[in-house]
Amino acid sequence: MPLDYKNKVILAPMVRIGTLPTRLLALKHGADIVYSEEIIDHRFIHCKRYVNDALGTIDFQLDTDSRPLFRTCATETDRVVLQLGTSDGKRALQAAKLVENVVAGIDVNMGCPKDYSTKGGMGSALLTNPEKIKEILTTLVNGLSIPVTCKIRILPELDKTLELVRLIESTGVAALAVHGRYRHERPRHPVHSDVIKIITETVKIPVIANGGSGEIKCYDDIENFRSLTNASSVMVARSAQYNCSVFRKEGPLPVEDVIKEYLKIAIQYDNHYINCKFCVLEMMHDIQETKAGRMVRSALSLHEICNAFGLGDYYTKMRTKPIKNGIQTNSDPEEPQSKRLKSDDTVTMELQCKRCDYDFKQHSPKSLLLEWTRNNRMKEPIYTTSCRDSDRRFSSVVQVNGKKYTNSYWERNKRLAEQGCAIVCLRSLGLNDGRKNDILSNNTS
Repeated sequence: MPLDYKNKVILAPMVRIGTLPTRLLALKHGADIVYSEEIIDHRFIHCKRYVNDALGTIDFQLDTDSRPLFRTCATETDRVVLQLGTSDGKRALQAAKLVENVVAGIDVNMGCPKDYSTKGGMGSALLTNPEKIKEILTTLVNGLSIPVTCKIRILPELDKTLELVRLIESTGVAALAVHGRYRHERPRHPVHSDVIKIITETVKIPVIANGGSGEIKCYDDIENFRSLTNASSVMVARSAQYNCSVFRKEGPLPVEDVIKEYLKIAIQYDNHYINCKFCVLEMMHDIQETKAGRMVRSALSLHEICNAFGLGDYYTKMRTKPIKNGIQTNSDPEEPQSKRLKSDDTVTMELQCKRCDYDFKQHSPKSLLLEWTRNNRMKEPIYTTSCRDSDRRFSSVVQVNGKKYTNSYWERNKRLAEQGCAIVCLRSLGLNDGRKNDILSNNTS
Protein backbone atom coordinates (compact mmCIF):
# COMPACT_ATOMS: atom_id res chain seq x y z
CA MET A 1 0.00 0.00 0.00
CA PRO A 2 1.42 3.41 -0.96
CA LEU A 3 1.73 5.99 1.79
CA ASP A 4 -1.56 7.80 2.42
CA TYR A 5 -1.18 11.50 3.30
CA LYS A 6 -4.80 12.03 4.36
CA ASN A 7 -5.73 12.77 7.98
CA LYS A 8 -2.18 12.52 9.29
CA VAL A 9 -0.02 14.31 11.86
CA ILE A 10 3.50 14.62 10.55
CA LEU A 11 6.98 15.43 11.83
CA ALA A 12 8.34 18.20 9.60
CA PRO A 13 11.74 18.04 7.89
CA MET A 14 14.23 19.91 10.09
CA VAL A 15 17.95 20.24 9.48
CA ARG A 16 19.99 18.39 12.14
CA ILE A 17 16.80 17.54 14.05
CA GLY A 18 15.23 14.98 11.73
CA THR A 19 17.75 12.20 12.25
CA LEU A 20 16.75 8.65 13.19
CA PRO A 21 16.34 9.07 17.00
CA THR A 22 13.99 12.04 16.66
CA ARG A 23 11.98 10.34 13.93
CA LEU A 24 11.54 7.17 15.99
CA LEU A 25 10.62 9.18 19.07
CA ALA A 26 7.98 11.10 17.11
CA LEU A 27 6.49 7.84 15.82
CA LYS A 28 6.44 6.43 19.34
CA HIS A 29 4.41 9.39 20.55
CA GLY A 30 1.83 9.37 17.79
CA ALA A 31 3.20 10.91 14.60
CA ASP A 32 1.83 9.10 11.55
CA ILE A 33 4.58 10.14 9.13
CA VAL A 34 8.09 11.44 9.78
CA TYR A 35 10.28 13.40 7.37
CA SER A 36 14.05 13.24 7.31
CA GLU A 37 16.14 16.38 7.43
CA GLU A 38 16.83 17.82 3.98
CA ILE A 39 19.55 15.88 2.17
CA ILE A 40 21.24 17.50 -0.81
CA ASP A 41 21.20 15.28 -3.89
CA HIS A 42 24.68 16.45 -4.98
CA ARG A 43 26.14 14.64 -1.97
CA PHE A 44 23.68 11.81 -1.64
CA ILE A 45 24.31 10.36 -5.10
CA HIS A 46 27.87 9.55 -3.99
CA CYS A 47 26.77 7.55 -0.94
CA LYS A 48 27.20 3.81 -0.60
CA ARG A 49 24.46 1.67 0.87
CA TYR A 50 25.41 -0.44 3.88
CA VAL A 51 23.38 -3.01 5.77
CA ASN A 52 24.44 -2.49 9.37
CA ASP A 53 23.67 -5.79 11.09
CA ALA A 54 25.11 -4.55 14.37
CA LEU A 55 22.48 -1.83 14.68
CA GLY A 56 19.71 -3.26 12.54
CA THR A 57 19.87 -0.25 10.23
CA ILE A 58 20.51 0.61 6.62
CA ASP A 59 23.10 3.35 6.28
CA PHE A 60 23.93 5.63 3.37
CA GLN A 61 27.42 6.97 3.84
CA LEU A 62 30.15 8.79 1.96
CA ASP A 63 33.65 7.32 2.01
CA THR A 64 34.93 10.65 3.33
CA ASP A 65 32.54 10.79 6.31
CA SER A 66 32.73 9.02 9.65
CA ARG A 67 28.93 8.93 10.05
CA PRO A 68 26.02 8.18 7.72
CA LEU A 69 24.31 10.89 5.73
CA PHE A 70 21.05 8.97 6.22
CA ARG A 71 20.31 6.08 8.57
CA THR A 72 17.01 4.23 8.72
CA CYS A 73 15.53 1.07 10.22
CA ALA A 74 12.58 -1.28 9.76
CA THR A 75 10.51 0.47 12.44
CA GLU A 76 9.99 3.49 10.20
CA THR A 77 10.23 2.00 6.69
CA ASP A 78 6.55 2.43 5.84
CA ARG A 79 6.28 5.86 7.48
CA VAL A 80 9.47 7.78 6.71
CA VAL A 81 9.78 10.30 3.89
CA LEU A 82 13.20 11.37 2.64
CA GLN A 83 13.37 15.06 1.79
CA LEU A 84 15.72 16.05 -1.02
CA GLY A 85 17.29 19.39 -1.77
CA THR A 86 17.65 19.58 -5.54
CA SER A 87 17.62 21.81 -8.59
CA ASP A 88 17.67 19.06 -11.21
CA GLY A 89 15.18 16.27 -11.92
CA LYS A 90 17.62 13.68 -13.22
CA ARG A 91 19.97 14.12 -10.29
CA ALA A 92 17.07 14.03 -7.83
CA LEU A 93 15.87 10.77 -9.38
CA GLN A 94 19.36 9.28 -9.12
CA ALA A 95 19.41 10.15 -5.41
CA ALA A 96 15.86 8.93 -4.79
CA LYS A 97 16.56 5.59 -6.46
CA LEU A 98 19.14 4.85 -3.75
CA VAL A 99 16.45 4.78 -1.07
CA GLU A 100 13.37 3.82 -3.07
CA ASN A 101 13.09 0.44 -1.33
CA VAL A 102 13.69 1.64 2.24
CA VAL A 103 11.53 4.76 2.55
CA ALA A 104 7.81 5.35 2.07
CA GLY A 105 8.06 8.53 0.03
CA ILE A 106 10.23 11.27 -1.44
CA ASP A 107 9.70 14.98 -0.79
CA VAL A 108 11.31 17.91 -2.58
CA ASN A 109 12.21 20.97 -0.54
CA MET A 110 10.81 24.04 -2.31
CA GLY A 111 10.36 26.23 0.74
CA CYS A 112 13.70 26.72 2.50
CA PRO A 113 14.67 30.43 2.32
CA LYS A 114 18.23 29.99 3.61
CA ASP A 115 21.12 31.16 1.42
CA TYR A 116 22.87 27.79 1.44
CA SER A 117 19.82 26.36 -0.28
CA THR A 118 18.70 29.16 -2.57
CA LYS A 119 22.18 29.92 -3.93
CA GLY A 120 22.21 26.46 -5.44
CA GLY A 121 18.85 27.02 -7.09
CA MET A 122 17.17 24.84 -4.47
CA GLY A 123 14.58 25.46 -1.77
CA SER A 124 12.45 28.58 -2.16
CA ALA A 125 14.48 29.62 -5.22
CA LEU A 126 12.32 27.12 -7.11
CA LEU A 127 9.10 28.97 -6.28
CA THR A 128 9.67 31.45 -9.10
CA ASN A 129 10.86 28.81 -11.57
CA PRO A 130 7.72 26.85 -12.48
CA GLU A 131 9.29 25.05 -15.43
CA LYS A 132 12.03 23.68 -13.19
CA ILE A 133 9.44 22.62 -10.62
CA LYS A 134 7.52 20.77 -13.32
CA GLU A 135 10.69 19.08 -14.61
CA ILE A 136 11.81 17.91 -11.17
CA LEU A 137 8.45 16.62 -9.96
CA THR A 138 7.44 14.99 -13.24
CA THR A 139 10.79 13.20 -13.47
CA LEU A 140 10.42 11.86 -9.93
CA VAL A 141 6.76 10.87 -10.26
CA ASN A 142 7.41 8.99 -13.52
CA GLY A 143 10.61 7.37 -12.30
CA LEU A 144 9.67 6.15 -8.82
CA SER A 145 7.38 3.47 -7.42
CA ILE A 146 6.77 5.43 -4.19
CA PRO A 147 4.78 8.65 -3.67
CA VAL A 148 6.38 12.02 -4.41
CA THR A 149 5.46 15.25 -2.62
CA CYS A 150 6.90 18.73 -2.25
CA LYS A 151 6.90 21.41 0.43
CA ILE A 152 6.48 25.06 -0.53
CA ARG A 153 6.04 28.52 0.93
CA ILE A 154 3.34 30.88 -0.28
CA LEU A 155 4.01 33.72 -2.72
CA PRO A 156 3.12 37.38 -2.01
CA GLU A 157 0.44 37.33 -4.72
CA LEU A 158 -2.44 34.94 -4.07
CA ASP A 159 -3.10 34.35 -7.76
CA LYS A 160 0.54 33.38 -8.29
CA THR A 161 0.34 30.98 -5.35
CA LEU A 162 -2.78 29.31 -6.72
CA GLU A 163 -1.24 29.09 -10.18
CA LEU A 164 1.79 27.42 -8.62
CA VAL A 165 -0.17 24.81 -6.65
CA ARG A 166 -2.23 23.91 -9.72
CA LEU A 167 1.00 23.33 -11.63
CA ILE A 168 2.34 21.15 -8.82
CA GLU A 169 -0.87 19.12 -8.71
CA SER A 170 -0.65 18.54 -12.48
CA THR A 171 2.69 16.72 -12.10
CA GLY A 172 1.02 13.83 -10.28
CA VAL A 173 2.37 14.38 -6.78
CA ALA A 174 0.58 12.55 -3.97
CA ALA A 175 0.28 15.55 -1.64
CA LEU A 176 1.42 19.13 -1.12
CA ALA A 177 2.85 20.56 2.11
CA VAL A 178 2.34 24.30 2.50
CA HIS A 179 4.28 26.44 4.97
CA GLY A 180 1.93 29.38 5.37
CA ARG A 181 4.57 32.10 5.31
CA TYR A 182 6.31 34.14 2.62
CA ARG A 183 9.98 33.61 1.83
CA HIS A 184 11.10 36.59 3.92
CA GLU A 185 8.98 35.73 6.96
CA ARG A 186 10.27 33.93 10.02
CA PRO A 187 8.58 31.96 12.85
CA ARG A 188 7.87 35.18 14.77
CA HIS A 189 5.54 36.29 11.96
CA PRO A 190 1.93 35.04 12.07
CA VAL A 191 1.13 32.12 9.80
CA HIS A 192 -1.26 32.87 6.94
CA SER A 193 -3.82 30.18 7.71
CA ASP A 194 -6.34 31.82 5.39
CA VAL A 195 -4.07 31.27 2.37
CA ILE A 196 -3.59 27.61 3.25
CA LYS A 197 -7.37 27.25 3.45
CA ILE A 198 -7.82 28.76 -0.02
CA ILE A 199 -5.20 26.34 -1.37
CA THR A 200 -7.14 23.39 0.07
CA GLU A 201 -10.18 24.62 -1.85
CA THR A 202 -8.15 24.93 -5.06
CA VAL A 203 -6.53 21.51 -5.40
CA LYS A 204 -7.88 17.99 -4.95
CA ILE A 205 -4.73 16.36 -3.57
CA PRO A 206 -4.18 16.30 0.21
CA VAL A 207 -2.79 19.57 1.55
CA ILE A 208 -0.49 19.36 4.57
CA ALA A 209 -0.61 22.54 6.66
CA ASN A 210 2.65 23.73 8.20
CA GLY A 211 3.73 26.80 10.13
CA GLY A 212 1.44 26.73 13.14
CA SER A 213 3.97 25.72 15.79
CA GLY A 214 3.64 29.08 17.52
CA GLU A 215 0.15 28.04 18.57
CA ILE A 216 0.75 24.30 18.91
CA LYS A 217 1.49 23.10 22.44
CA CYS A 218 -0.46 19.83 22.47
CA TYR A 219 -2.39 17.46 20.20
CA ASP A 220 -5.62 19.44 20.52
CA ASP A 221 -3.80 22.45 19.09
CA ILE A 222 -2.77 20.34 16.10
CA GLU A 223 -6.42 19.54 15.47
CA ASN A 224 -7.37 23.21 15.86
CA PHE A 225 -4.80 24.17 13.23
CA ARG A 226 -6.15 21.47 10.93
CA SER A 227 -9.68 22.87 11.30
CA LEU A 228 -8.52 26.47 10.88
CA THR A 229 -6.77 25.70 7.59
CA ASN A 230 -9.19 23.02 6.36
CA ALA A 231 -6.09 20.95 5.60
CA SER A 232 -6.11 17.20 5.24
CA SER A 233 -3.04 16.83 7.47
CA VAL A 234 -0.79 18.89 9.73
CA MET A 235 3.00 19.02 9.74
CA VAL A 236 4.64 20.07 13.02
CA ALA A 237 8.15 21.53 13.22
CA ARG A 238 9.38 23.62 16.18
CA SER A 239 6.84 22.33 18.68
CA ALA A 240 8.05 18.79 17.97
CA GLN A 241 11.65 19.95 17.99
CA TYR A 242 11.16 21.15 21.57
CA ASN A 243 9.08 18.17 22.70
CA CYS A 244 8.30 15.20 20.47
CA SER A 245 5.50 14.09 22.76
CA VAL A 246 3.40 16.95 21.36
CA PHE A 247 1.90 14.23 19.13
CA ARG A 248 0.42 12.38 22.15
CA LYS A 249 -3.37 12.57 22.25
CA GLU A 250 -3.16 12.22 26.04
CA GLY A 251 -1.00 15.35 26.28
CA PRO A 252 2.75 16.05 26.22
CA LEU A 253 5.19 14.54 28.70
CA PRO A 254 7.73 16.51 30.77
CA VAL A 255 10.65 17.43 28.53
CA GLU A 256 13.18 15.74 30.85
CA ASP A 257 11.37 12.42 30.34
CA VAL A 258 11.34 12.94 26.58
CA ILE A 259 15.07 13.69 26.57
CA LYS A 260 15.77 10.44 28.41
CA GLU A 261 13.72 8.54 25.84
CA TYR A 262 15.62 10.28 23.06
CA LEU A 263 19.00 9.41 24.57
CA LYS A 264 18.12 5.73 24.93
CA ILE A 265 17.19 5.59 21.25
CA ALA A 266 20.34 7.52 20.34
CA ILE A 267 22.46 4.99 22.23
CA GLN A 268 20.66 2.06 20.61
CA TYR A 269 21.30 3.40 17.12
CA ASP A 270 24.77 4.83 17.73
CA ASN A 271 23.78 8.39 16.87
CA HIS A 272 26.69 10.82 16.69
CA TYR A 273 27.13 12.74 19.94
CA ILE A 274 27.39 16.10 18.18
CA ASN A 275 23.96 15.60 16.66
CA CYS A 276 22.62 14.34 20.01
CA LYS A 277 23.99 17.40 21.77
CA PHE A 278 22.31 19.73 19.28
CA CYS A 279 18.95 17.96 19.56
CA VAL A 280 19.02 17.79 23.36
CA LEU A 281 19.92 21.48 23.66
CA GLU A 282 17.02 22.35 21.37
CA MET A 283 14.72 20.39 23.66
CA MET A 284 16.23 22.32 26.58
CA HIS A 285 15.83 25.67 24.81
CA ASP A 286 14.32 27.37 27.86
CA ILE A 287 16.08 25.36 30.61
CA GLN A 288 19.68 25.46 29.45
CA GLU A 289 20.77 27.36 32.56
CA THR A 290 19.89 24.44 34.80
CA LYS A 291 22.61 22.12 36.10
CA ALA A 292 21.72 19.54 33.45
CA GLY A 293 21.75 22.22 30.76
CA ARG A 294 25.24 23.37 31.70
CA MET A 295 26.45 19.76 31.73
CA VAL A 296 25.10 19.18 28.24
CA ARG A 297 26.62 22.40 26.90
CA SER A 298 30.07 21.35 28.11
CA ALA A 299 29.70 17.67 27.13
CA LEU A 300 32.26 16.19 24.76
CA SER A 301 30.69 12.76 24.34
CA LEU A 302 27.31 11.06 24.37
CA HIS A 303 28.30 9.48 27.69
CA GLU A 304 28.66 12.91 29.26
CA ILE A 305 25.29 14.00 27.89
CA CYS A 306 23.75 10.88 29.42
CA ASN A 307 25.38 11.67 32.76
CA ALA A 308 23.42 14.93 32.86
CA PHE A 309 20.20 12.90 33.03
CA GLY A 310 21.32 10.02 35.24
CA LEU A 311 21.85 7.65 32.32
CA GLY A 312 25.61 7.26 32.56
CA ASP A 313 25.43 3.67 33.78
CA TYR A 314 22.81 2.84 31.16
CA TYR A 315 25.10 4.20 28.46
CA THR A 316 28.04 2.15 29.69
CA LYS A 317 25.94 -1.01 29.92
CA MET A 318 24.56 -0.62 26.40
CA ARG A 319 27.69 0.59 24.64
CA THR A 320 30.04 -2.02 26.08
CA LYS A 321 28.03 -4.89 24.62
CA PRO A 322 30.21 -6.59 21.99
CA ILE A 323 29.44 -5.76 18.39
CA LYS A 324 29.30 -9.15 16.70
CA ASN A 325 28.45 -7.98 13.21
CA GLY A 326 29.73 -4.96 11.40
CA ILE A 327 28.64 -3.44 8.15
CA GLN A 328 27.95 -5.63 5.14
CA THR A 329 28.36 -3.80 1.87
CA ASN A 330 27.80 -4.54 -1.78
CA SER A 331 31.30 -3.31 -2.57
CA ASP A 332 34.25 -5.50 -3.47
CA PRO A 333 34.76 -8.13 -0.73
CA GLU A 334 38.50 -7.60 -1.08
CA GLU A 335 38.17 -3.94 -0.11
CA PRO A 336 40.93 -2.95 2.36
CA GLN A 337 40.05 -3.52 6.03
CA SER A 338 40.61 0.19 6.73
CA LYS A 339 37.47 0.95 4.72
CA ARG A 340 35.23 -1.45 6.63
CA LEU A 341 33.90 -1.28 10.17
CA LYS A 342 35.14 -3.90 12.59
CA SER A 343 33.28 -7.22 12.46
CA ASP A 344 34.89 -8.98 15.43
CA ASP A 345 33.83 -8.80 19.10
CA THR A 346 34.89 -5.23 19.78
CA VAL A 347 33.74 -2.66 22.32
CA THR A 348 33.07 0.50 20.34
CA MET A 349 32.42 4.06 21.47
CA GLU A 350 32.52 7.34 19.59
CA LEU A 351 34.48 10.27 20.96
CA GLN A 352 36.95 12.88 19.79
CA CYS A 353 40.32 12.89 21.51
CA LYS A 354 41.16 16.56 22.09
CA ARG A 355 44.63 17.63 23.15
CA CYS A 356 43.22 20.38 25.35
CA ASP A 357 41.46 17.79 27.53
CA TYR A 358 44.49 15.59 28.26
CA ASP A 359 48.06 15.92 29.44
CA PHE A 360 49.74 13.60 26.96
CA LYS A 361 53.16 14.10 28.60
CA GLN A 362 52.23 13.26 32.19
CA HIS A 363 48.93 11.36 32.23
CA SER A 364 48.12 10.20 28.71
CA PRO A 365 45.38 7.56 28.34
CA LYS A 366 47.93 5.17 26.82
CA SER A 367 50.31 5.53 29.75
CA LEU A 368 47.51 5.07 32.28
CA LEU A 369 46.31 1.94 30.49
CA LEU A 370 49.84 0.56 30.34
CA GLU A 371 50.32 1.23 34.06
CA TRP A 372 47.02 -0.48 34.89
CA THR A 373 47.89 -3.63 32.94
CA ARG A 374 51.30 -3.83 34.61
CA ASN A 375 49.83 -3.36 38.06
CA ASN A 376 47.38 -6.18 37.35
CA ARG A 377 50.09 -8.42 35.86
CA MET A 378 48.50 -8.51 32.42
CA LYS A 379 50.07 -8.44 29.00
CA GLU A 380 50.78 -4.94 27.78
CA PRO A 381 48.17 -3.38 25.44
CA ILE A 382 48.56 -4.23 21.75
CA TYR A 383 47.62 -1.46 19.28
CA THR A 384 46.65 -1.97 15.65
CA THR A 385 46.11 1.10 13.47
CA SER A 386 44.64 1.46 9.97
CA CYS A 387 44.54 4.46 7.66
CA ARG A 388 41.53 5.36 5.54
CA ASP A 389 42.72 6.01 2.00
CA SER A 390 40.01 8.51 1.09
CA ASP A 391 41.03 11.18 3.62
CA ARG A 392 44.14 9.81 5.37
CA ARG A 393 42.44 9.61 8.75
CA PHE A 394 43.27 6.93 11.32
CA SER A 395 41.47 4.37 13.46
CA SER A 396 43.07 2.17 16.11
CA VAL A 397 42.10 -0.95 18.03
CA VAL A 398 43.67 -1.85 21.35
CA GLN A 399 43.62 -5.38 22.75
CA VAL A 400 43.68 -5.75 26.53
CA ASN A 401 43.21 -9.00 28.42
CA GLY A 402 41.76 -10.71 25.36
CA LYS A 403 39.22 -7.97 24.54
CA LYS A 404 39.37 -5.31 21.84
CA TYR A 405 38.37 -1.68 22.11
CA THR A 406 38.03 0.95 19.40
CA ASN A 407 36.88 4.51 18.81
CA SER A 408 34.58 4.88 15.79
CA TYR A 409 35.70 8.49 15.34
CA TRP A 410 38.53 8.61 12.78
CA GLU A 411 41.37 10.83 14.02
CA ARG A 412 43.74 12.96 11.96
CA ASN A 413 46.87 11.08 13.04
CA LYS A 414 47.97 7.73 14.43
CA ARG A 415 48.88 9.08 17.85
CA LEU A 416 45.42 10.49 18.53
CA ALA A 417 43.80 7.32 17.17
CA GLU A 418 45.73 5.19 19.67
CA GLN A 419 44.95 7.56 22.53
CA GLY A 420 41.28 7.45 21.52
CA CYS A 421 40.95 3.67 21.71
CA ALA A 422 42.84 3.72 25.02
CA ILE A 423 40.19 6.13 26.34
CA VAL A 424 37.45 3.74 25.20
CA CYS A 425 39.14 0.89 27.05
CA LEU A 426 39.67 2.88 30.25
CA ARG A 427 36.11 4.19 30.31
CA SER A 428 34.69 0.74 29.60
CA LEU A 429 36.64 -0.64 32.55
CA GLY A 430 35.46 2.20 34.79
CA LEU A 431 38.96 3.66 35.09
CA ASN A 432 40.22 7.25 35.05
CA ASP A 433 41.12 8.03 31.43
CA GLY A 434 43.42 10.93 32.26
CA ARG A 435 41.10 13.75 31.39
CA LYS A 436 42.33 16.91 33.10
CA ASN A 437 39.15 17.55 35.09
CA ASP A 438 39.26 13.99 36.44
CA ILE A 439 42.90 14.34 37.46
CA LEU A 440 42.23 17.62 39.24
CA SER A 441 39.25 16.19 41.11
CA ASN A 442 41.26 13.13 42.16
CA ASN A 443 44.13 15.29 43.42
CA THR A 444 41.86 17.57 45.44
CA SER A 445 39.62 14.94 47.00
